[in-house]
Amino acid sequence: MRYYAGLDVSLAETSVCVVDEEGKILREAKVASEPEALATWLGALGLPLTRVGLETGALAGWLCEEMTELGVPNVVCMDARHARAAMVAMTHKTDRNDARGLAQMLRTGWFRQVHVKARRTMELRTLLTSRKTLVLKIGDVENQIRGSLCLFGIKLGTAKRRTFSERVRELTADLPRVAAILDVLLQAHSAMLLSLDRLNRMVLEIAREHAVCRRLMTVPGVGAVVGLTFIAAIEDPARFAKSRSVGAILGLVPRKHQSGEVDRNGRITKTGDTEARAALFEAAHVMLHRVKKWSGLKAWATKVAQRQGNKRATVALARKMAVVMHRMWVDGTTFRFSAVEAPAAATA
Repeated sequence: MRYYAGLDVSLAETSVCVVDEEGKILREAKVASEPEALATWLGALGLPLTRVGLETGALAGWLCEEMTELGVPNVVCMDARHARAAMVAMTHKTDRNDARGLAQMLRTGWFRQVHVKARRTMELRTLLTSRKTLVLKIGDVENQIRGSLCLFGIKLGTAKRRTFSERVRELTADLPRVAAILDVLLQAHSAMLLSLDRLNRMVLEIAREHAVCRRLMTVPGVGAVVGLTFIAAIEDPARFAKSRSVGAILGLVPRKHQSGEVDRNGRITKTGDTEARAALFEAAHVMLHRVKKWSGLKAWATKVAQRQGNKRATVALARKMAVVMHRMWVDGTTFRFSAVEAPAAATA
């Protein structure tokens, strides 16, 4: 007899449901969302569990890793989008019913297993997301200050980030109350810039020591941030039998809708790692519009842009860059420029 355990995880408690191979519910309970508590409860069942599954979420990676180390057999992380689609017909959504649904999905095998990243990769991802958060917050503070100055008829104009505070203080010299208010934001702005410098140094140190990242940085438009973001998203290139699969995993391929006589392609799927997709799009934009040296990739993307516009060409180039970067990673090679001249239309 085979047995399956579905875990619907929340921050404080986890709903657990255990079923047999015929779908009969054997045990249900609410257990603290701690790996030790879950491992103890599952071990006390005395059943040879075929699979233990939980949805992707904030705690999923940590619970999978810790429970496996504690001896829980066959712990799998399930794609939450697939689980939601499978249980969308439920009229009553509760944690208990979600755990039942997950257990039945484990029993039937109708789920997609998600790769659980290693702790070192999660540390790298935390560094990159923290850096991005600081960049966004610095922009928010600057925009708030710009908007506040407009209320008094002061147009800040173009100001470099490093001289932003000095410029604001100069323009508000005749408005002491406004200057006192904005000085608080400027102090926070300066503190965040210092913190961003620290994170940037950490990123550069990791990139300098990471051989794969250095090879990926030979691709035009790819810097330390883009290279490390791609590495954190893929983690293990052997997971993909074909390099062209990487574009689909990162959501850079068009949707497909075919039914009867209807057969059309839509926008890109935007599934998978959002950060990696955004980083590749930015790198593709740099290659297409800022990099002066021509390559086969740039020439191909330029022709696509002439036919279908810059935005589609940038997305297509981002997908192609993902494929090329994966192949470089697998082969241990650097980017190869080909002797391609600029198309006549682009140089005219």
